[in-house]
Amino acid sequence: MADFSLAAVGGTFDIIHRGHLTLLSSAFSRADKVVIGLTSDELAKRKGKSPRNDYHTRLARLLEAIFQEFPESDFQISQLDNDFGPAVLEGKVQALVVSSETRDQGQRLNELRAERNLPPVEIIVVPMHLAKDGARMSTTRIKNSEIDREGNLL
Repeated sequence: MADFSLAAVGGTFDIIHRGHLTLLSSAFSRADKVVIGLTSDELAKRKGKSPRNDYHTRLARLLEAIFQEFPESDFQISQLDNDFGPAVLEGKVQALVVSSETRDQGQRLNELRAERNLPPVEIIVVPMHLAKDGARMSTTRIKNSEIDREGNLL
């Protein structure tokens, strides 16, 4: 039995790598259903990110990864046009799964929920997945040809 009926996780998911899969695995293992917020192209641009892939390509690759890695999982993907979609701002989400790098988002979410007289969500912090060199995995490092999707040095 899962700890939560509904949890949420979000990201750009530009190039799916082992760190993303670790984050998703944690979400799926803790909740019966997971709402995945996928950053829109416009939000990525506002955040200063330059995804290699557009939203529709990122969505297709995320779906492919989930069906391959977590075939029995119950999930929904929602486009994120701001930091928090309606599922976590107004919905019945009980937990937010974040990386240690994005843990501040959890505190901000609970502040916004408090303004709406909603109960806080539990923040589940997943440690950053490290590459073989001990440094954190990131899409940027993959784009720079430092590491592959599994964290092996190139």
